Amino acid sequence: MTDSADDRLRQLRAAIAACRLCRDVPARGVGHRLPHEPRPVAVLSVSARILIAGQAPGLRVHESGLPFNDASGDRLRQWLAVDRATFYDPHNFAIAPMGFCFPGYDSHGSDLPPRRECAPRWRQRVMDEMPQIELVLAVGHYAQRWHLGPDCPKSMTETVRNWQRYLKRNSGTAVLPLPHPSWRNTGWLRRNPWFETDLLPVLRERVKTLLS
Repeated sequence: MTDSADDRLRQLRAAIAACRLCRDVPARGVGHRLPHEPRPVAVLSVSARILIAGQAPGLRVHESGLPFNDASGDRLRQWLAVDRATFYDPHNFAIAPMGFCFPGYDSHGSDLPPRRECAPRWRQRVMDEMPQIELVLAVGHYAQRWHLGPDCPKSMTETVRNWQRYLKRNSGTAVLPLPHPSWRNTGWLRRNPWFETDLLPVLRERVKTLLS
């Protein structure tokens, strides 16, 4: 007897939760171990039609174990026009960042990039176990590069500016690139008013349709 989709996803959740690859077998050698105990954060679902593909958890998310449980999450929910209850219902949204664990801070106090070990080990397996996903919200350039592949420009601004091209592709799952909703991108949002006037209405309408 083959495992059901629920069983396979349950096994995958358990395997991700137990992963200590970035601490025990770091990609760049022992000097680059994750400096704290890993706490993988992801919400996988057999029914959600929308996947939020972020970068990596921040410290507050690491401490709470709840993805986007911070000011960035508040802004993201505003973009999506959904409340917290809707956002955290796994029947509505799957949430799988490119790196499942908080990577720590750089010398300037900014979050480090997603760990290199995570995506090669887990990303394709996560996508394979959620074939019902119809829309990927690729938040930030790391997620955009993986989900758009060679079609992804080097510039995050150029990628997001071409959002209609990716949303209307004739093959594969639709991908909508978004900037990271961090407060650090407030200046970017001011310099690119088309994001609010052109992209957000389409995003909200698509989300509303897929949640209905």
